Amino acid sequence: MERPAPGEVLMSQAIQPAHATARGELSAGQLLKWIDTTACLAAEKHAGVSCVTASVDDIQFEETARVGQVITIKAKVTRAFSTSMEIGIKVMVQDMLTGIEKLISVAFSTFVAKPVGKEKIHLKPVTLLTEQDHVEHNLAAERRKVRLQHEDTFNNLMKESSKFDDLIFDEEEGAVSTRGTSVQSIELVLPPHANHHGNTFGGQIMAWMETVATISASRLCWAHPFLKSVDMFKFRGPSTVGDRLVFTAIVNNTFQTCVEVGVRVEAFDCQEWAEGRGRHINSAFLIYNAADDKENLITFPRIQPISKDDFRRYRGAIARKRIRLGRKYVISHKEEIPLCIHWDISKQIKIYTLEEHDVLSVWVEKHVGSPAHLAYHLLSDFTKRPLWDPHFVSCEVIDWVSEDDQLYHITCPILNDDKPKDLVVLVSRRKPLKDGNTYTVAVKSVILPSVPPSPQYIRSEIICAGFLIHAIDSNSCIVSYFNHMSASILPYFAGNLGGWSKSIEETAASCIQFLENPPDNGFVSTF
Repeated sequence: MERPAPGEVLMSQAIQPAHATARGELSAGQLLKWIDTTACLAAEKHAGVSCVTASVDDIQFEETARVGQVITIKAKVTRAFSTSMEIGIKVMVQDMLTGIEKLISVAFSTFVAKPVGKEKIHLKPVTLLTEQDHVEHNLAAERRKVRLQHEDTFNNLMKESSKFDDLIFDEEEGAVSTRGTSVQSIELVLPPHANHHGNTFGGQIMAWMETVATISASRLCWAHPFLKSVDMFKFRGPSTVGDRLVFTAIVNNTFQTCVEVGVRVEAFDCQEWAEGRGRHINSAFLIYNAADDKENLITFPRIQPISKDDFRRYRGAIARKRIRLGRKYVISHKEEIPLCIHWDISKQIKIYTLEEHDVLSVWVEKHVGSPAHLAYHLLSDFTKRPLWDPHFVSCEVIDWVSEDDQLYHITCPILNDDKPKDLVVLVSRRKPLKDGNTYTVAVKSVILPSVPPSPQYIRSEIICAGFLIHAIDSNSCIVSYFNHMSASILPYFAGNLGGWSKSIEETAASCIQFLENPPDNGFVSTF
């Protein structure tokens, strides 16, 4: 029998018919209740006082669970701040006949300790026992930054997307309105719905939200949708026994085989109910898939916004999708579907991301007022890379494999108070074929016995990266940078993808400046 580690709470539940949907699968709402309960118990085990849910980060559901199987939820405080804690949650399902275990979800929630009387709360630090404890402790600080910056990031992305308002309103064949997906429901909070503090149980609120969101999604596809992920539950205020909770849900946008449903919760006490003024206590965005009778995923219709409110929700879903892409690489678990995003930074720079088969790639395209052959020579000489790229501290030639293939040792700056990273790479450059006009610079990590990993650095890896330089005319070119993301490179890019960092744009602009105004009075190294 597995025993919980210090500071860890385990909950096991046998899935009964009362916990299941019409498809015989564990209800997502029931699972959210169990997750919230387990996380709260872990928070209170560490804090020694009552704790309440502040938010729940993106939740991805990787597998389904069915009646007769057993759910095990592990919750543990990853880091304590002044009055709040991050709780890491891992959900497994086990088949009782085969003994096979599968991962259902990894999630992170934030709990706030409630002070006793006027006594100030200052939480004790978490005891770190394993290497994984240290990793999660460091990542917790990054995830907290993401949460605190979320609203500003979202507002900035919405401002950027407002440039394309007119394009969205163009009618598209096969697109549909979401007006028929609007759902409203009401619940009276009774004593069984309250937690041990007397407030409405957060897990119960999340379960009710999931119910109305499921109904909303079903009205777009007329099938049985199933929850794949949740975009951050955020608790804005409490409610108590006797309150009326009004849940409003509507489809915001669709992305191929998934649909985003927004849910808003307002609470009313008796007087507020009579006066028609409520308190906004929670919001969340839930992402669903739906399957046909052969278990094939259904492709949802495209959405056609009509009103200004439709348009706001449509653009908001796109912004949240971009934020989720960046945030997931800080949270470290999979996204619901492959996705591709493009955003314009200026007339000179365009950035694309593509996620396919659990592989993320970034493509940065720059218009440069410099001859292609000059850009090619400057970019293929990696000793000059630190002059324009802040992600590179030094690039030294180790060996010349051939005239066009060099081995480099690269060092990178310190990130997240960790050790600096280093890389050993092979840089290969190729001129255009006959009658061609595209130059290539390719980069890939290699293993060299002569340059083993050093205790001073964390050995990093470039899976596949490089430049394509395409000549437009004799005085200008298009420079494209490609990077197939590795785990060690992702922290540099996650903030850019999520919209809370502009280092890609700034580096691209620095590269343009470098190519258009090369150092050494225009001297170009040709190796």
